[in-house]
Amino acid sequence: MADAATEFLLNNLKELVQHEAHLINDTEGNIKKLESDLLHFQAFLKDTVKMRKSNERIKLMRKEIHDAVYDVEDIIDAFMVKNREAGTSSRFIKKILTGHKKLLNLHSIGQTVEGISGRVTQLRNDINLITDDDKKDTPSEPRPPRKDKNVVGFADVTERLIRRLTQDADGLDVISLTGMFGLGKTTLAWKIYNDPEIILKFPTRVWITVSAKFTKKDIFLRILGQLTTLNPDMRAKDDEELADIVYNYLREGTFLIVMDDVWSILAWEQLKKALPLQDNKSKVLLTSREESVGSAASKPRPFEPLRPFEPEESWELFRLEALGKLECPSQLVKVGNKIAYDCDGLPLAIVVIGGILYELSDPKNVFATKREWIKVSEDVNSYLKDDPQERMTKFISLSYESLPHYLRPCFLYLGLFPEDYEISASKLIRMWIGEGFIQQKDARTSLEEVGQNYLKDLVSRNLVKALKFRADGNIKTCQIHDTLRDFCRSEAATENFLQEIRLNEQGHCVPPISEWCRRLSIHSDCKSYISSKCLTPRARSFVCFSKEPCDDLSGKESTNLIKAFKFLRVFDIQPLILKDIDTDLYTLIHMRYIALFITLSMLSPDFNKISNMQTLIINTTSPTLAVKANIWKMRYLRYFKTNASATLPAAKSSSDCANELQTLGLISVESCKELHLRAPNLKKLGIRGKLALLSDEKGPFDSVRKMRYLGKLKLVNDKAQDTERLNCLPKVDQFPSGLTSLTLCWTSLKWQEISILRSLQKLEVLKLKYQAFIGSTWELEDAGGGFPSLQFLQIEQTDLAFWQAKPHHYPKLRSLVLKNCDKLRDIPLDLAKVKSFKMLDLTTCTDAVDAARDIAAENENIFGKDSEFKLSIFPPPPPAPAK
Repeated sequence: MADAATEFLLNNLKELVQHEAHLINDTEGNIKKLESDLLHFQAFLKDTVKMRKSNERIKLMRKEIHDAVYDVEDIIDAFMVKNREAGTSSRFIKKILTGHKKLLNLHSIGQTVEGISGRVTQLRNDINLITDDDKKDTPSEPRPPRKDKNVVGFADVTERLIRRLTQDADGLDVISLTGMFGLGKTTLAWKIYNDPEIILKFPTRVWITVSAKFTKKDIFLRILGQLTTLNPDMRAKDDEELADIVYNYLREGTFLIVMDDVWSILAWEQLKKALPLQDNKSKVLLTSREESVGSAASKPRPFEPLRPFEPEESWELFRLEALGKLECPSQLVKVGNKIAYDCDGLPLAIVVIGGILYELSDPKNVFATKREWIKVSEDVNSYLKDDPQERMTKFISLSYESLPHYLRPCFLYLGLFPEDYEISASKLIRMWIGEGFIQQKDARTSLEEVGQNYLKDLVSRNLVKALKFRADGNIKTCQIHDTLRDFCRSEAATENFLQEIRLNEQGHCVPPISEWCRRLSIHSDCKSYISSKCLTPRARSFVCFSKEPCDDLSGKESTNLIKAFKFLRVFDIQPLILKDIDTDLYTLIHMRYIALFITLSMLSPDFNKISNMQTLIINTTSPTLAVKANIWKMRYLRYFKTNASATLPAAKSSSDCANELQTLGLISVESCKELHLRAPNLKKLGIRGKLALLSDEKGPFDSVRKMRYLGKLKLVNDKAQDTERLNCLPKVDQFPSGLTSLTLCWTSLKWQEISILRSLQKLEVLKLKYQAFIGSTWELEDAGGGFPSLQFLQIEQTDLAFWQAKPHHYPKLRSLVLKNCDKLRDIPLDLAKVKSFKMLDLTTCTDAVDAARDIAAENENIFGKDSEFKLSIFPPPPPAPAK
């Protein structure tokens, strides 16, 4: 995408001028001129996005700009690599520099820039006839995502489906919901899946999105992943063995499985083998675009064809999406009704158009809002003669064109991810940062915060769905509708923005990958791709999403993969387990995001050569990782994470300071010494090792106490002899004053020790995992107070049996998660009186099921059926006795 590349190139040029000024000399003027030309290009690209397909002249101009920007970007990146390699040659660079043989050092880049600038000048004269160079398009604060929006419409269908789901049947009952895309099948199924009556009837519920491309093994593993903890042995089994395991789990109790987006009768026949068909209590809710699939699955009972929206339903949904409320100013009623009607009963179209208008609406100026609505209404009307699928694509295009320029590459980037993939928001944002899509405009707002605002903006426009939220209200995971994803991939392909690698039986890429392609993703057969030795030297990103780990990669294959990409910025190949790291990796000086899985116990000092590193993720099979790279000198490093206990290098001078570092973990206890001096702006920290060393008041933890911005802390105790075990937590005044989240693992403390944590006034999230505390009884006494700010509490794998507490001990509790607490019998009944308490999730806590049910019943007695309290229990218990 040309405007994204232009933005990144402008920032590269600024850095070049700033950090390589001693090399520039007489070429600085040419670079400054190029900066000016690129800014003018950027304005043109912003202003002509709506005309990019309809106006042939503009289409050609955009392509020429696209080619010129990529050309300059390649030349500058190649020069930087060549400069670092100090005269060594690379056939990939030679290929790119064909026609630019005078490019030997930065002094001679001026002649190359001058030649490209001639093309720029000619285009600029033409562009001035069309566009206004002074137009602005600056980021604004997005409205917050609208969480838990009520699903509008289909009240009759909802009632009918819930009635059928709660009725007994002879044998496993399959209810099929069919209809064209965009009608709202998934949304309606999700509403039913979370209905309180359904939750009460089916403590075990599983949601699986099938889609057109799937493997039986993957589906069965995803079902099991919602029923139990997956282990390596389970992942190694074939689909037939997994089907038997799923069958045995499901036959033990009453369950509801939603199979969303099943495309064919064959797919249904393959998947139903894992279902206990003789069960007369359990249900399957299936959605499909094909009526034949619904008919075959529900036979002999009828399937449910989903109708389009009625006009009053369309109008109601439109108001909620466009205004965020049902009240509509009288001046907007006529035009709003017209837009809603013109969406032809397609809820997805209403949601997309509503997302556009939600951003365009000005609550303080109804007349300005009306003008914007009228413009949109004219566009909607122009799409009515198209067939439904083409019409939906145009609706999405309309929404895309209304995006600010800085959001367009962020949206298209979602096309890299596999279909129905649950995307980690923090990972997505770090990748955006690595790509250069996010620029810091305000020193008080971090890049990560800007990224969260970008994501919230896309959610508020209904282009992305927020799946899970964190305690602080930020998005934890998100997902993109497959129709929107298809649009991203199609739009991105027109400018070589991204492409998915697909191999035929002969191992050839189909379709062939353009040498200009900037971003590549592969979802399967990664090893076959490496063996094919396909060369894409201009690629800036390579991301692997293979579901099967590959641990037999040879050193030569690893080398071939790395050598294929000289200008990479984002490199995520975690499904590939590397036994060694090829030295060519350290020549990738443009790299900003690296995620690797290795078998090594040492991180080479050569990582310091990758000077632009922002995100470094190193997972390893080793319990420890000796970090020889001096991360304190990586001036751009923002995120360093590993699953091992990492021993960090000592600072060599007082100037060694990673000012940009936001997240660090897991590191050894010993590495905490002077951490507040080496990473003064750290926000998240994980420590793994002998935590007994933390008990010394002037020991390593004293540095952690001094970290002003640290909000999240994770402490993982390595298993040790009783003589080395952790006897107590650090004192309250040893914890960082701003701590909001704390995770403890394997600490094996007595429950009396938890009283220290009650004094952490800002603590909102507390996760106690893997015998963090031991003992049969936990009783909170009034004298010590409670957890005043705690919203989320998780207790996992403990021998706790009796737990007593009062409502005032947890005044703000929202969620309680209990996992593998097989001795737990009592859960404080008084938690039901906490008004904010909305979710209780039990996994393998058999003896606590009755207590959980009592809490759910008591909550309903106090707050009524509208309290939205959700109870989830696994494995499914027998039905509660009738009263």
